[in-house]
Amino acid sequence: MDEFERKFRASMKTKVLLLDKIMNYIVKRKGKQMRPMFVFLTAGATGTITEATYRGASLIELLHTATLVHDDVVDNADYRRGFFSVNALWKNKIAVLVGDFLLSRGLILSVEHKDFSLLSIVTDAVREMSEGELLQMEKSRQLNITEEVYFQIIRQKTASLIASCCSVGARSSGASDEMVETMRLFGEKIGMAFQIKDDLFDYGEEEVGKPLGIDIKEKKMTLPLIHALSKTSWLERRRIMSIVRNESSKPKKVKEVIEFVRNSGGIEYAQTIMNRFHTDAIALVEDLPDSTYKRSLIQLVQFTIERNN
Repeated sequence: MDEFERKFRASMKTKVLLLDKIMNYIVKRKGKQMRPMFVFLTAGATGTITEATYRGASLIELLHTATLVHDDVVDNADYRRGFFSVNALWKNKIAVLVGDFLLSRGLILSVEHKDFSLLSIVTDAVREMSEGELLQMEKSRQLNITEEVYFQIIRQKTASLIASCCSVGARSSGASDEMVETMRLFGEKIGMAFQIKDDLFDYGEEEVGKPLGIDIKEKKMTLPLIHALSKTSWLERRRIMSIVRNESSKPKKVKEVIEFVRNSGGIEYAQTIMNRFHTDAIALVEDLPDSTYKRSLIQLVQFTIERNN
């Protein structure tokens, strides 16, 4: 990861002073670094970590960071991971151009080294993420998201990126096409579990430290709520939907929805589905040769469903 950090910083270097300043700001405020870790651990578990592995991890981080910068502009968000967002500090026009720069750096990095197979994997994930975001926007207007549609949204929005991390890791290590597809499926299932865990935080305990009901306030229909609504009477469903649609800005009403979900088995159901995705993912890597990479990969998977933030 230290070597990756050095190479990643180098890939973001620019001669434009303002752009270089913003790149340094972004690099210093990175998150858990789970995506590059998935790339490296998958590469080590399926073959050999190569220079292409470093470029693949950088490509994913560049393109993913670009989507985050653009997301903050779309959402008019002032904060990202507890720090000011790029658009909050340098305004929307510069933020959009910074996102474009990051996208172009990722494309150039791949084209210069003829990493076309890696580029194909990652750009496909970016397409999926965009489609998933738009699908969620479309459905959230009517609040008519079924469980099937919910899974489609999180597969595209979240799971596709982690799937691409594992695909890139396997492809860069020299693994077979069959193994690359197996690792893609592995990453997809982990991504599904990861997002369900995120959705559960909305209904969690206060001690976790994350504000409750954020998804409800944003009128997002997630698995615990979808399941709870499917198990209640038509009259109660209409009442809860009315709160989400018209009164989700009121803390007391949001708490009412949270209590409804907790009392209707929504939490337990979502946890069961999350654990099922986790079990299916672990089964996909059981036949890999034992190694530090494989063990660490399984530990990283465990972290995704046990984390507190």
